[in-house]
Amino acid sequence: MMRSKLLLTAVGFGLLAACNTTGADQPDRGVATVNVPVVTTAEYVFDAQASGGDLAPGETQRLDGWFQGLGLGYGDSVFVDGGDAGARRQVAALAGRYGLLIQAGAPVTAGLVAPDAVRVVVSRRRATVPNCPNWSVQSQPNFENRSMSNFGCAVNSNMAAMIADPVDLIHGREGTSAVDAATAAKAVGLYRSTPPTGSKGLEKVNTKGGN
Repeated sequence: MMRSKLLLTAVGFGLLAACNTTGADQPDRGVATVNVPVVTTAEYVFDAQASGGDLAPGETQRLDGWFQGLGLGYGDSVFVDGGDAGARRQVAALAGRYGLLIQAGAPVTAGLVAPDAVRVVVSRRRATVPNCPNWSVQSQPNFENRSMSNFGCAVNSNMAAMIADPVDLIHGREGTSAVDAATAAKAVGLYRSTPPTGSKGLEKVNTKGGN
């Protein structure tokens, strides 16, 4: 009888060890996705001569060529550090050709801005989901009921590609004190007034080919 109890105890400890092979709980043991977007930031700096309060002759063309080399476009943020109001207006006008506005509060960069110069900073943020697609772990057998290694790659990769400002993935935007009811109801009104797809019937198409 004692021998049977010892045998059952040994079997119980063996099963417990088999069920706890991973040690601490793993992130992929729950319903939350493991493959999440990662936001990276790259900042590019351009110092232009701005003696006399305005950009020096030829500096606007140099700055425009720099913007073109960066492929400046939607999603980038342009900041101006230093310089007088005249140089800032010139940089703002040039950035406006690319459909961008000058943002307030330039990020901290290495080195000081010279008194007769203006520093233009382009901050570029990108959201990606690393290591996707991820098929590093086979789906079966799955004795620990873990999520598939590719879980979340499709949804989060699409969201990272479509989001206008990747910073919104890190923290939300602060609301404003002004409330425009017309703006809030615009999307609802468009949804209600647009006829459903296919409500006008099928289009008659001649399927007969010939000359």
